[in-house]
Amino acid sequence: MKNKFRNLSLLCVAGFFGFTACNTAQQNTLTETEKSEGWQLLFDGQTMAGWRDYNGTSLTQPWHVVDGCIQAKGDGSDESGYIVTEKQYENFELSWDWKLSKAGNSGMLYHVVERPQYKVPYVTGPEYQLIDAPNFPDKLEDWQNMGADYAMYIPDTTKMKVNPQGEWNNSKIVFDNGHVEHWLNGQKILEFEAWTEDWHARKNSGKWTNAPEYGLAKKGVICLQDHGYPASFRNIKIKELPRKTAEINLFNGKDLSGWDIYGTEKWYVKDGLLVCESGPDKQYGYLATQNYYDDFDLTVEFKQEADGNSGVFIRSFIEEGVKVNGWQVEVAPKGHGTGGIYESYGRGWLIEAPKDKDNVLKVKDWNTMRILVQGDKVTTWLNGVEMVNLEDEKIGKGQGRIALQIHDGGGIKVLWRNLKLKTL
Repeated sequence: MKNKFRNLSLLCVAGFFGFTACNTAQQNTLTETEKSEGWQLLFDGQTMAGWRDYNGTSLTQPWHVVDGCIQAKGDGSDESGYIVTEKQYENFELSWDWKLSKAGNSGMLYHVVERPQYKVPYVTGPEYQLIDAPNFPDKLEDWQNMGADYAMYIPDTTKMKVNPQGEWNNSKIVFDNGHVEHWLNGQKILEFEAWTEDWHARKNSGKWTNAPEYGLAKKGVICLQDHGYPASFRNIKIKELPRKTAEINLFNGKDLSGWDIYGTEKWYVKDGLLVCESGPDKQYGYLATQNYYDDFDLTVEFKQEADGNSGVFIRSFIEEGVKVNGWQVEVAPKGHGTGGIYESYGRGWLIEAPKDKDNVLKVKDWNTMRILVQGDKVTTWLNGVEMVNLEDEKIGKGQGRIALQIHDGGGIKVLWRNLKLKTL
């Protein structure tokens, strides 16, 4: 829970005593059945192995192991105190036991993205809210309460049974290709679908209005939160679930549903075509998918009616204002490298399209671009001809949106149609 409340240190210290013991008998182990089902422990019951600081390479945050449980010391704040798993997870069942101090406040976050631009994990990762609501001295909004998908979805309180402060509870998150469930002590208390119209409406109208990348990542690290209150965790275990593939039409031919505009340049639909056109400001402009697409096979058709300096960004994110950070598959006038790959705000050209393939581009006619992205490999084709094939570790670690670009300088007009994607 973020920017929550003042650190009630006296309450924390008072509530801390008497709950430090974790009862190590038969804890932090997996049954043979669980092992056969694919469950893995994220905590061995003895060390902090497998955990580190958010955006860090080692563990320096105020966490330690006490009597078989990971324990937050209560020294964290809104800006600090977060630890994350070494490994990223995509689709999973995640189960854990937890116990809070009196008036305690913590959380379990997932799909957390680590980038220097993000100082705290909650601007990207959804949170299963953990809070000692009966003893909390301040009024809680429904979306701040126990078991909520914090600031997004509210649990069914009629199904909630929370053991009293100082006793152990069990929670579980199921994330299965966008289907999300919150469980508490064996009861499902919340269920919703991520990335739907309703989900995006909630994201864009509440706490996350100024956090454009919140909740979009399809994979990320698991994160525990020390929010200034001692908290204990044990039996943290996860079972990974398979990724499902899908075929998606990114443009419906009617409107810009599923896309976000960044900048003041013109994006509109006319005669069933998606049009990008320079506006009076003559600045960079972007049309970005609302959702992330990491591994995919994308085909798009484009026609350059005027200066065609444009591009298709992959695994990109909105850093600030109109600034898009990621990798661009170039769309440009003849002789300027259509099909090559350029890294924005970084290394520049990673690979340019060969000069002897300049004539593959059709001038003032429809062209078909295919972009295959899988892991750290990117291959592009223009009108059936392979343009570049790149293997890059940094791209392999990236994730994000697909975005169309209008270059600055003015005078640009490009038509788009048949933007079809298959997830891999």
